[in-house]
Amino acid sequence: MRELDSKRLPSHVGIIMDGNGRWARTRNLPRSAGHKEGLKAAKRVVRAAADLGIPYLTLYTFSTENWKRAKDEVSFLMRLIRMHLRKEWDFYRENHIRVIHSGDLTRLPRSIQQEIASVVHDTRDFDRLVLNLAINYGGRDELTRGINRWVHDHSDSDRELSDEDVREFLDHPELPDADLIIRTGGEQRLSNFLLWQSAYAEFYFSPKLWPDWDADDLLEAIRSFQHRHRRFGAVPKEAGTI
Repeated sequence: MRELDSKRLPSHVGIIMDGNGRWARTRNLPRSAGHKEGLKAAKRVVRAAADLGIPYLTLYTFSTENWKRAKDEVSFLMRLIRMHLRKEWDFYRENHIRVIHSGDLTRLPRSIQQEIASVVHDTRDFDRLVLNLAINYGGRDELTRGINRWVHDHSDSDRELSDEDVREFLDHPELPDADLIIRTGGEQRLSNFLLWQSAYAEFYFSPKLWPDWDADDLLEAIRSFQHRHRRFGAVPKEAGTI
């Protein structure tokens, strides 16, 4: 980790944790085994992000589209999420990790809503790393919910919606835009993840399946990020003018 430029770390990293099912299939194991190993990988990467000094990390935990999966798998994932939230208190405390949630809570089982509320409350004073768990989350859904909230609150207004208005009604407007989006498992698409926040993000696609990820993989992704030249639509001075 000393190889990185500590002054050029991404402020906000988002990770699409892909490949749990394929990891299990290649080992002739049930998909549930891949999801369990994926949780272990998540802990490794979260700890590594905290050690590096990354302020914000968003993990794509369960998408609004994941409800389309087989009922048995969805039920298992719900149980796994609930158990994980409950049993990882010591991990969050030892690493001073504050947990927040993005996504539509209303469609989640009541027990998971309660677990999310508890972990968010119990970790609210930790300040080493903000871990944003995207559970029942979709980028389009976040934007739709946010715009509907704005319309509801400004029903008597005739002014046009601005970029600042949209940001204000996102799930967590206080989070900075994503600097780096990582996707594991070889696929190269966003899959409805942080659509607003990733407007100028750098992308890093890894062929490695998520359960095999560890601190070294995060290090390599950030090293790649630090070799990018980010212009945010501007033209470098040395390019001259027309």
